[in-house]
Amino acid sequence: MGAAFQIFKTRMKKIKEDIFVIAEAYKHPDTPFYAKLIAIIVVAYAFSPIDLIPDFIPILGYLDDLILIPLGIALLLKILPDHVIQHSREKVAATGKMKQNNWIAGVLIIVVWALLLYWMVDFITYFYDKTA
Repeated sequence: MGAAFQIFKTRMKKIKEDIFVIAEAYKHPDTPFYAKLIAIIVVAYAFSPIDLIPDFIPILGYLDDLILIPLGIALLLKILPDHVIQHSREKVAATGKMKQNNWIAGVLIIVVWALLLYWMVDFITYFYDKTA
């Protein structure tokens, strides 16, 4: 069990690193537009506290994180130019982003989701009031 846990831990660390690489690749001028769109979706989903399947559902709750995020990363690493990936890996390693706490990104994502939820509730109540 110890060896399997170490393999899992290593893979999770690699996925976290690849998320930061993709976030850096998004900013690179040689990144194609379609890759930027996919990168936004993958990075936002990875850092978002809201999942397609809630994490409190046993096993299924974590399957979306264990399947969707690595699939998005694999797709992006295939379609991004090699020099963009290399440059992004070097930049992530040089800035030490892997060692930083991501509380700022977490707060920003929560604020965006809260604003979206507020807008949706406001939108629904506006139409509900018109029909009543």
